[in-house]
Amino acid sequence: METPQLIVSPAPHIRARQSTAGIMWMVVTSLIPAAAAGVVLFGRPALVVIVSSILAAVLAEAFCQRVTGRRITVGDGSAVVTGLLLALTLPPELPWWMTASGAAFAIIIGKQVFGGLGHNLFNPALAGRAFLLASWPGAMMTWKWPAASLSWAGESVDAIGGATVLGLARQGFFAKHGVAVPYSQLFMGNIAGSLGETSALALLIGAVFLLAFRVIDWRIPLGYLGTLAILALLAGQDPIFHLLTGGVLLGAFFMATDYVTTPITPGGRFFFGLGCGVLTFLIRIYGGYPEGVTYAILLMNAAAPLLEKATIPKRFGEVRADV
Repeated sequence: METPQLIVSPAPHIRARQSTAGIMWMVVTSLIPAAAAGVVLFGRPALVVIVSSILAAVLAEAFCQRVTGRRITVGDGSAVVTGLLLALTLPPELPWWMTASGAAFAIIIGKQVFGGLGHNLFNPALAGRAFLLASWPGAMMTWKWPAASLSWAGESVDAIGGATVLGLARQGFFAKHGVAVPYSQLFMGNIAGSLGETSALALLIGAVFLLAFRVIDWRIPLGYLGTLAILALLAGQDPIFHLLTGGVLLGAFFMATDYVTTPITPGGRFFFGLGCGVLTFLIRIYGGYPEGVTYAILLMNAAAPLLEKATIPKRFGEVRADV
């Protein structure tokens, strides 16, 4: 009698419901409201920034893969995600060639030198933004207000120097002029800032989409936003203001949740978000720039392997080595 044979196919044996390409294109879909809001608020220059960033990212990805003899995988959407995310963090009137330079850096240095998708240590889009901020700080700190004047402030755009709301708060503008914080404008996006960060409504629509389809883990945004709000309260500041201004919502839901550069353990992900919240608050209060999302997430990217190692559950029956 012959013994039945069990034929095992090559790995992987467990497959996720969603492919890498499927996840990437869902992220792109979730970012469409923020991108559309940026174009509506800031006009044609914002569209130029978005198109040039995506195009440069895709071409840089294809070039690197062609030069290294690897299969060209621009169709998986990862380069599009990087280009689009980078564009949403940039001033709406940044010259196209600066935008393209940042996107090329994000792909080549931030991603491909590490081996491509799944091997990079840092979030590529934020690496590209950090490169642009170091290379052209003046252009990266030049902001445009969507409206011709600020009815809520009673001041012209020229009078406030094109600063972001975070910058105005740091300069004491609201207290000095007795102006109330424009929460409705912060929520809708009628303020100066990066083209995809101003509209909290558009970003929250995309965030709900990602959470509903379980594309991202809720622990990271909860740790990030919760920590930032608690620290603001403890410091006697407005937590809602901190959550709605700058790149916090874009960072918490779309960048800090990147699969590759964050821990895979549930506890590690929560502490990753917590660390992002702490660093963002500290940089905002004590740093040289009024915003700290970019460097907060990049620093936590470097700490992700340590957090992952520290939060790996112990095996059942495992005995400590020093016992």
